[in-house]
Amino acid sequence: MKSLLSALLVAVSFGAPAFAASDVVTIYAADGLHDGKGSWFESEFDAFTKATGIKVQYVEGGSGGGVERVAKEKTNPQADVLVTLPPFIQRAEATGLLQPFKPAGADAIDGGDGSYQPLVNNFQNFIYNSAELKDPPKTFDDLLGSKFKGKIQYSTPGQAGDGTAVMLQVIHAFGSKDAAFDYLKKLQDNNVGPSASTGKLTALVNKGELYVANGDLQMNMSQMTDNPNIKVFWPAGPNGERSAMSLPYYVGLVAGAPDTDHGKKLIEFLLSKEAQGAVSSVALGMPVRKDFTPTDANFTKLHDAMQGVTIWTPDWAQVLKDLPADVGRWKQATGS
Repeated sequence: MKSLLSALLVAVSFGAPAFAASDVVTIYAADGLHDGKGSWFESEFDAFTKATGIKVQYVEGGSGGGVERVAKEKTNPQADVLVTLPPFIQRAEATGLLQPFKPAGADAIDGGDGSYQPLVNNFQNFIYNSAELKDPPKTFDDLLGSKFKGKIQYSTPGQAGDGTAVMLQVIHAFGSKDAAFDYLKKLQDNNVGPSASTGKLTALVNKGELYVANGDLQMNMSQMTDNPNIKVFWPAGPNGERSAMSLPYYVGLVAGAPDTDHGKKLIEFLLSKEAQGAVSSVALGMPVRKDFTPTDANFTKLHDAMQGVTIWTPDWAQVLKDLPADVGRWKQATGS
């Protein structure tokens, strides 16, 4: 990872040790917002360091992996800030891994809680190789076809946020858990197998090793420059509806953070109008602040991509409660 002009940006895996220093803030984050040169995280971390003199240590991994690491380090916290997807942010709060914090600007943001705030609005989707497939699969049942044998992969429910979203989206699309897990059992005939990271699947789809994988809109749209063969799609369920689950990136302050003040400053910086104003133009995500509307071309592109797609939001408290049993059913259905 190249050094920024004025920021110490260290990208490591969740298996490597973090460090704390008086001029450093450490952030554990799910993948997606740091993809590619000039990413939103890279740009904002650089601007944050220039503005505050505080360097950023960035640690990336799967959505569930970040929370697991914070949990393991609970008696000796190493991270100041946690960015992850639902329901893992709710799990972090429920298990005492986050501390209450209402950042400046929170009143202009919907969907926050006492210990976390939406950072970038985002939505579950699938991707396909447009060089190999003339058109995207129109329905979930299309994915059961023989041409997809060994050409489908989705990240692991319960481990990856996007993978958990696939399970929840199928339950929503099929109208019941019984029907959903019956479908996922059938889909397993074409599925390559589990993947801890969703982001790594994009290159496989782009190269044609896979035809279809799961993802999320922000991450996949931002990956298209380096992966020109991928396109996003939303297959219809049995009722004919194409729908997408709301899947925001959330940000929270870690309980017992090595430097709480630095963590608060970074969170408030990322939620500022200036930083949020670049979410669509740079990150290809949807800003979370409701006190302005972007006018850039990427904002329009995101809206156009989702035409005809119904947005829905799960009851995350219920999802978190049901998650162990649902993941257990998924493992039983798929033999994973």
